[in-house]
Amino acid sequence: MKRLLRKQNIIPISSENIKNFMKDISTHVTNINRALKNNKLDIAADFIQSDNKEVVIITNKVAGTLNF
Repeated sequence: MKRLLRKQNIIPISSENIKNFMKDISTHVTNINRALKNNKLDIAADFIQSDNKEVVIITNKVAGTLNF
C-alpha cells in the first residue's frame, strides 16, 4: 500500500456505487463523523471526493485502520 501523504482514507468501490454514494454526500459525512464520535475517536471527516475508482475521505488526522 502506498504511503498516504495527506490525511485521507481511500475506499475502492465500483463506479456505479460511487455515483450512488455521491448523490447524498452530506449525509454520509454526518454519518461518518457520528460513527467516529460514538467510538470516542478524535477524528473527523472534513471532505469527501471521488473519481471513477475510489472515494477519498479527508480527515483532520490520519485515521489508520478503524473497525466499527
